[in-house]
Amino acid sequence: MPNPGRMGLGAVIIAPDGTRSLLSMATDSRGCNNEAEARALIAALRELQALGAAALQIHCDSSLLVEQLGPAAMPPVARLASIYAEAEALLKTFAHVSLHWIPRHRNGEADALARAAVGLPPKRLVKLTRRRR
Repeated sequence: MPNPGRMGLGAVIIAPDGTRSLLSMATDSRGCNNEAEARALIAALRELQALGAAALQIHCDSSLLVEQLGPAAMPPVARLASIYAEAEALLKTFAHVSLHWIPRHRNGEADALARAAVGLPPKRLVKLTRRRR
């Protein structure tokens, strides 16, 4: 925060037995939201390697990250190419990986962990309602 600005990384790791591990860490560098998303993925992948994971189902609210690392990879954004290359190399160390985009409102826990890492409160949810005429 702001964007670009301080980067907090957040991820929720759920094992097949339902065991949950939370990742929440600040970085020493500044960057944009897309860089923070990629760095959070890299941190989670390193944690998963240490845990001995072989198959991953990744849910991410960054459409750019999913487009860059998914099966129909788009040409890299030049400024982020090295970070995406690092994430891609880590992804290749797992036997099976599926990467799925999810809407931001379904990724609130990871967002709250990233915000907490830089000392920010979770975003308040705003419920939209239709006005009656």
